[in-house]
Amino acid sequence: MMKFLLLVASWAMLQLSPAASSVLPFVVLHGISDECKHHGITKFTTDLGTMSGAPGYCIEIGNGASDSWFLRLDKQVELACKEIKLIPELAGGYNIVGLSQGNLIGRGLIEWCDGPPVNNMVSLGGPHAGIASLPLCAAYSFCALADIILHMGVYSDFVQNHLAPTGYIKMPKDLSSYYRSCVFLPKLNNELPQNRNATFKHRLSDLNQLVLVKFDKDTVLVPQETAWFGFFPPNDLTKVLPMEETALYKEDWIGLKSLHEQGRIQFVTFSGDHLSISDQEMLDHVAPYLKPEKTRQREEHASIM
Repeated sequence: MMKFLLLVASWAMLQLSPAASSVLPFVVLHGISDECKHHGITKFTTDLGTMSGAPGYCIEIGNGASDSWFLRLDKQVELACKEIKLIPELAGGYNIVGLSQGNLIGRGLIEWCDGPPVNNMVSLGGPHAGIASLPLCAAYSFCALADIILHMGVYSDFVQNHLAPTGYIKMPKDLSSYYRSCVFLPKLNNELPQNRNATFKHRLSDLNQLVLVKFDKDTVLVPQETAWFGFFPPNDLTKVLPMEETALYKEDWIGLKSLHEQGRIQFVTFSGDHLSISDQEMLDHVAPYLKPEKTRQREEHASIM
């Protein structure tokens, strides 16, 4: 009897050990014009940590707000990859929460960075399939400089190298220039047949969950469906193709079809303009994916009962 009790006690201790019940940390990747030191991002990261019980880290890239505008996005991914590798707590894997442009950095980490594995990614208003106009900026100095640069042409070498958002501007009526000269999104989405990389597809399709959040009154992303990988068809700005009707999905260039068919993509709609997120929405649709899988499944089961 004593031996049996000891075995039961040992089993219980194993279940409660850090290895068995550990929570993966998460990283927050902020959007354009923002910085980790800003109150809103600090509060967002702290609140998510409280809601999920997971430790959170905001990953800053270079000078923050200015580099979010003027440092090429592939260079931003390189810096983020280096930052991730310097945080020992992330070595065993982590989750990503991306805000707007930060989601492209997040996908770059997944597809390109030879670092710790990413478990879940929660994308809040990400321009995944591109945008058809330059996003609004919060600071006038950034707007003025961006406007001057943009007048040189979206797909010119100088603009592509000095204005980060042009790396994901995809003009449906000028796709030849986009494929030829856009320095970031064609690579990230594996769109160029001559440069297609199976590793990108393998790494993204290895995610446990990809949560795509769209804002139903989004005035920043054009079209708003890009948050769900939807986009305009070639030469047509009058309608938007859903993800399942795009070549990106049908030919499975980055693994979206594989993830979707296995039920590992969640499509969520938040009410409001770009990045208008309530505490309840965070609690219901973001925090659960930062918790251990078994905990989340138990909570989902309890909510059904």
